[in-house]
Amino acid sequence: MMSDGEAGAHSVRVPKGLLVAVGGNEDKEDNPSILKRMVSLVGKGSDSPAKIELITTASEIPDKVGEMYQEVFSKIEGASLGVMHIKDREEAHDPTLVDRIKTADIIFFSGGDQLRITSILGGSPMLKEVRRRYFEEFCIIAGTSAGASAMPETMIYGGESSEALLKGTVHMTGGIGLIGRVIIDSHFIKRGRFSRLMQIVSLNPGHIGLGLGEDTGIVIEKGRFIKAIGSGLVVIFDGQDLRYTNVTRVSEGEAIAIENIRVHTIVRGYGYDLKERRYLKPTDMECLDLACK
Repeated sequence: MMSDGEAGAHSVRVPKGLLVAVGGNEDKEDNPSILKRMVSLVGKGSDSPAKIELITTASEIPDKVGEMYQEVFSKIEGASLGVMHIKDREEAHDPTLVDRIKTADIIFFSGGDQLRITSILGGSPMLKEVRRRYFEEFCIIAGTSAGASAMPETMIYGGESSEALLKGTVHMTGGIGLIGRVIIDSHFIKRGRFSRLMQIVSLNPGHIGLGLGEDTGIVIEKGRFIKAIGSGLVVIFDGQDLRYTNVTRVSEGEAIAIENIRVHTIVRGYGYDLKERRYLKPTDMECLDLACK
């Protein structure tokens, strides 16, 4: 797993790539708009298809996941999918697989368990190359569900929604370090994870909490500008103006009091500036010099 120093060194840099974080259960049949949007961001046509490498490390059923995405992307014009079933740290050091990452247009982390991503890939040549591509070249790093939650320097890895807002019930650890001062939670609307993410932001008010609904995602450009894509809601928690919490005064398992956390929602076409902590309407987004229009 990445050290704090390694993460911090990356967080101050403006990346040349894009992040595409999806809340899970993106439509893969009737209208796979998120996956199509991801491919379109590469800017290639059918004569030169976007090269996608799917990493199924998070999943306990990698073969099934790989077959599912093979079928989906075979129907999307301008996409060419390769699948990497990286199941252990030895495979994460395989130079042949690392070479495939060097030439990918999109590196896509599947859903599953985000701890598998960090424990198997953390510190490996594979993950170092993923980060290098993101920060130094135009490359899209995408993730759905666990693959999205693992993207930041710090990630949620446990804590049931029913137990949230009780001290000590939500757990965090190091992520793969693509973006700092952000926490991403997936399956956010259907699984009712509002209080879970609110607790994290109350403990870390310098961070922004991003709750991604299902079949909903965000594109993060220049490490700061968010644009919502997909069919549902993105919920944003901002703890910068937090006035009070009793978290340091209560015991493990006791309820937490919180005053004045800001909450926003954005939908397709709306956005948010992580640096300025500013809500962006579609007209605001159009005024920005962004690849994701």
